[in-house]
Amino acid sequence: MSRRILVVDDDDAVREVVRTGLEVLAGWKVEVASGGAEAVALCRSDPPDAILLDVMMPAMDGPTTFAQLQEDPRARSIPVILLTAKVQPAERRRYDDLAVAGVLAKPFDPLVLPDQVAHILGWRR
Repeated sequence: MSRRILVVDDDDAVREVVRTGLEVLAGWKVEVASGGAEAVALCRSDPPDAILLDVMMPAMDGPTTFAQLQEDPRARSIPVILLTAKVQPAERRRYDDLAVAGVLAKPFDPLVLPDQVAHILGWRR
């Protein structure tokens, strides 16, 4: 079964590296959004199987985007994995409080990213 993943990041290069890795190595369908508002709209119209969400974005950051997704009945059950360069213990505790599926540190290795995502979500590859 092919999975649909939404990648939300304000950096074009990061979106493309993640998209390529997940499509080529895992065979998943990847959609992209450049910001939180776009991601929320996409999830409300056609919820993906999971979301990879950048923490630091202009306008609407990752935690704010996650909060908005939690307010929507169709989007609430979508597992979210945060992508962040901020992985200090204080930030990690903040992410734990959000009840996201997991956190992946930037920079990441695009060759192992599909396995990391599958592991966090309990998906078989």
